[in-house]
Amino acid sequence: MAAGPARSRRLFLNHLDSYCGRAVGEYLSRCVVGASLESIGEEEEEEDENNSVAEVSSRPKEGVYQVVGTLSKPESAKPHFAQETYAVSSQEELLNHLLECEIVLYNITEDANQIEEATWAASALHMEIEHFATPKLFILISTIMSWAKSKPSDPEDPEIPFTDEDYRRRKSHPNFVAHINAEKLVLKLGKTNKHKFSTYVVASGHQYGAGEGLFHYFFKIGWLSEIPAIPVFGDGNNFIPTIHVLDLAAVLQNIADHRPRSHYILAVDVSMHTLQELIKCISKNVGPGKIEKIPKENAFLSKELTPLKVCIHGPPGVGKSTVAEELCKHYKLHHIKINDVISEIIANLEKIVAPKELGSESVGEEGEDDEEEEDGKNIDGAQELLAGIKESMEQNAGRPDDQYVVKFVKDKLKSMPCRNQGYVLDGFPETYDQAKDLFNLESEDEEEEIEGKIPKCDKLITPEFVISLTASDKFLINRIINLPESVVAGTHYTQDRFLQSLNLFRELNTEDETVLNYFDELEIHPQFIDVAKFEDPENRLIVKEIIKEIGEPRNYGLTDEEKENLERKAAEERLLKEAQEKAEREREEAEERAERMANWEEWNKHLEEVKRQEQELLEAQSIPLRNYLMKNVMPTLMQGINECCRIRPDDPVDFLAEYLFKNSSDIK
Repeated sequence: MAAGPARSRRLFLNHLDSYCGRAVGEYLSRCVVGASLESIGEEEEEEDENNSVAEVSSRPKEGVYQVVGTLSKPESAKPHFAQETYAVSSQEELLNHLLECEIVLYNITEDANQIEEATWAASALHMEIEHFATPKLFILISTIMSWAKSKPSDPEDPEIPFTDEDYRRRKSHPNFVAHINAEKLVLKLGKTNKHKFSTYVVASGHQYGAGEGLFHYFFKIGWLSEIPAIPVFGDGNNFIPTIHVLDLAAVLQNIADHRPRSHYILAVDVSMHTLQELIKCISKNVGPGKIEKIPKENAFLSKELTPLKVCIHGPPGVGKSTVAEELCKHYKLHHIKINDVISEIIANLEKIVAPKELGSESVGEEGEDDEEEEDGKNIDGAQELLAGIKESMEQNAGRPDDQYVVKFVKDKLKSMPCRNQGYVLDGFPETYDQAKDLFNLESEDEEEEIEGKIPKCDKLITPEFVISLTASDKFLINRIINLPESVVAGTHYTQDRFLQSLNLFRELNTEDETVLNYFDELEIHPQFIDVAKFEDPENRLIVKEIIKEIGEPRNYGLTDEEKENLERKAAEERLLKEAQEKAEREREEAEERAERMANWEEWNKHLEEVKRQEQELLEAQSIPLRNYLMKNVMPTLMQGINECCRIRPDDPVDFLAEYLFKNSSDIK
């Protein structure tokens, strides 16, 4: 159609070294600007996919998309198809690079941490509209999981597929709320000035092809042929919306070339296959040819990979939090502290009810009233719950009622991280009723519970190990007394509060129905550990004792690269520590030598001064005696000695004595 050759266009794509970024970036770098992709057949697609680096680099570069972008790993090499890669250190620097591009693609399907950067980039570009030299296009590559909880358009026929027009009714999976919020923001920013800044959202199906990881698990176990059948999780009748990564790239190119009227596009394969059909195909072509249905709860679990659930029980000051923290580090579990759970819930509710800044220039479209109405209901519900929590906290000295606490903790234990890896429950539940409300099945009938010997509990969240740390009141009081003032300040370890908490704990654990009784009824028998026997303030020996009881970790082991990094880091830390210790020893020895020399000099000076003062004192004290002798004794004595020398008697001493006696002035 065009009279002359197409002009090249600069295109930004984040994380060019990721699976999706690499495939999309390489595909677009070979596409001529403005060309239609509808005529590309399967043979040509296969040829494109298998092209070598040399063939790609030999293609003409005139009129194609000039791909630039960032890398997910700074140490990664620049992809061969990229014109430039940026290692940005600030938002201002990144914005300058984005302003140089006519098309900006942000992929948030692989790294959720990119959501914040993508929304910032769209907002920053929106603020620079007046300074655009050429119109700009922003495309957000999101995920089909933002539709995961959407209700079917026809309840009587739930298998009717969704269309692009249904996007206003979409509901996301709880783990993908940030994705749908990003989608809404990007679409909203594109309504201000569509001629200068247009935005699109592409809800990508689960990507496969060109070395993906989506079906890697099934290909691997099929290829290894170590098991007789490839597992299908659940009933296998759920449809899996997928898209070949090169088809996704073609969708993005068509958007860049044709600017479709609909700004929200579902990018999924036309064919609809269930999980069972996909796994059966893999098993037939790669594996043993058979499939086996297993519970969906075991999708990411094996005998070696199961959640570890631990409850730590004990009086205040016994070291529950310290032990729980060490266990979490060792087993890579989640530390569940009641105060943290309550604070997190309140913060999330406050975030929901906080007023949102709405752009005055944006104009709503038809159908968005339903979304706003639904969001308003959510805000009203959150506001009502938040008010109830705060009122309850005011009436209960800063802590909500048990009904709130139990609900919050139960929701936390049912969260995906706790269900996958496990948790360590720190000091909760405190009473039999709390444990019953927390772990018993909600649908359980009370009469059935009374008739049955073992209560029906929710095995999904009930702890597997219960550790009860015990100690005498005297031991606990002495431990708290010896704590530094900086540790005690602002905690419940102050004297009055600690004794009050300790007395309350003793009261709750001397009744007929206690927390430990509840676990005994479930045949989860607690392990009792007397803290006083170990004489270990840091509780390291206690942690070792608990680890011996629980056993080996059940989570994913470290890769060889991670192990090597940890070993290298440990060696570097060890060498650094040894160098620091050596330098500290040398410094201390030098200080000691200098101190000894200074002390020696000071001692010598002091000794000389003492000798001088003693000499002066002796001389001062001898003057009167000397004068007395010189006046009264020495004259007569000298005469007697001279006379003795002259006469030379046989007994000079007797002669001298007799002479002194005769010539004494007193005798005269």
